[in-house]
Amino acid sequence: MTGHNFIGKTPSAIGTATFHAVNPTTGERLEPAYHEATLDEVDAAVQKAAAAFAVFCKKSGSEKALFLEAIAEEIMALGNALGDRYCAESGLPRGRFEGERGRTAFQLRLFAQLLRDGSWVNARIDPALPDRQPLPRPDVRSMEHPLGPVGVFGASNFPLAFSVAGGDTASALAAGCTVVVKAHPAHPGTCELVASAILAAAEKTGMPDGVFSMVHGSSTVVGMGIVQHPLIKAVGFTGSFRGGKALFDAAAQRPEPIPVYAEMGSTNPVFILPGALRQNGGDIAKGMAASVTLGVGQFCTNPGLTILEKTAEGKGFLENLSQNIESAAAGVMLTSGIQQAYQRGIAELSQQNGVTALAKGQPASADNRAEAHLLTVDAADFLTNKKLEEEVFGPSTLAVQTGNREELLSVAQNLGGHLTASVFGTPDDLENHRDLLDLLAQKVGRLVINAYPTGVEVCHAMVHGGPYPATTESRSTSVGTAAITRFTRPVCYQGFPQNLLPDELKDDNPLNVWRLWDGERRK
Repeated sequence: MTGHNFIGKTPSAIGTATFHAVNPTTGERLEPAYHEATLDEVDAAVQKAAAAFAVFCKKSGSEKALFLEAIAEEIMALGNALGDRYCAESGLPRGRFEGERGRTAFQLRLFAQLLRDGSWVNARIDPALPDRQPLPRPDVRSMEHPLGPVGVFGASNFPLAFSVAGGDTASALAAGCTVVVKAHPAHPGTCELVASAILAAAEKTGMPDGVFSMVHGSSTVVGMGIVQHPLIKAVGFTGSFRGGKALFDAAAQRPEPIPVYAEMGSTNPVFILPGALRQNGGDIAKGMAASVTLGVGQFCTNPGLTILEKTAEGKGFLENLSQNIESAAAGVMLTSGIQQAYQRGIAELSQQNGVTALAKGQPASADNRAEAHLLTVDAADFLTNKKLEEEVFGPSTLAVQTGNREELLSVAQNLGGHLTASVFGTPDDLENHRDLLDLLAQKVGRLVINAYPTGVEVCHAMVHGGPYPATTESRSTSVGTAAITRFTRPVCYQGFPQNLLPDELKDDNPLNVWRLWDGERRK
């Protein structure tokens, strides 16, 4: 590792400001020092991305698929060097690394599969009708086209799957966009190793220099430099509400506003209905504690709200959940900043009107470790204080106790946007709470029945998004192959001769993709 930025395939270290990664478990400063990119380096990376886009956007689906598959192969080939650095920079266990590396490689290969099929471009063809009365119809055809250079921000909590070669980068490259990544300062060495894998794959598959660049920065200057650069056409971000909203606002204030797809966190309410409490309350409580504390609560899908009716069964459930929380060991958080923010969040939540602490996990034995927390509040107080719905990033959940069905529905009605909502219920519960399910479908991107929200399957149908403030754009997803259309726009071709049309729109359909031909889906 060099501590350099990558301007295309060229290492660069012009800036004098440097920073180090820190092992969150030991507090050890990790070598080497990383050079914070200058605005000149940011400009050079974006300029090179713009030049490369003119070539890369014309690559065929099969050529881009080979590139993505090569990235997956190069990441896997990094072997123990990547695993060692990942664990040292994140404090996460080896098993988590292996799972996340597999997920990263899988989603790259899944996008490659999508590209080989080719039907994702949503080709639509309305052939000319010269004899139509009262007016003839011209030949009109459309399909998705890439936007241009894209800025991607790596996340702190997934050093691989939501970082340099994560879903944002994979979907942008699949769309035909070039990418400039802002590496996360919590794991710069992991970022550098993955960047080297992408660049090696680009070289092996004949991609243009500048198809990928990566810059470092521990301040906001580098990120804002990417977002405000006039050649950047879209941004992907996973992180805090404060960070995502700042980027969104900056992008909206540009002379040419651009879309920012910011996933900004969520408290992911879990509703536990009366029949489920009676039949399976103990098991649900055990599973809920495991979901709350999974990965020390450092998931954007952590269940931060638990909603249930205040009944004898509800009281038993909270007693059981308290016992499970109390037995949970304190865990290492990703950074000291995240740990301190968690402690402040718990302290502030505890001081809110009507909030009572019910349980606390095993005490932390060292710095940068976090204890699990269970708190509770009555629905009446919850409904008058929006701060109680805000995310506390870490292993905690707030149990909201409702007096009756109407109050439970009122809680659902007054929720803001979230990534997920989960409902535990018997078949009768679910049938009798269709109105609850209808309400929640308006509030979230993913609605889960009888399962916990942690764990996001990478597949074609997945939606990892949701209404504001969970994200800045509820009509898209950051996980799954539908993410590709965040970085495209439809382009219409009217009256074009066959030889000038993209292959996807030609009459003879040389790529054999599914198309909407005069209103009929066919090949």
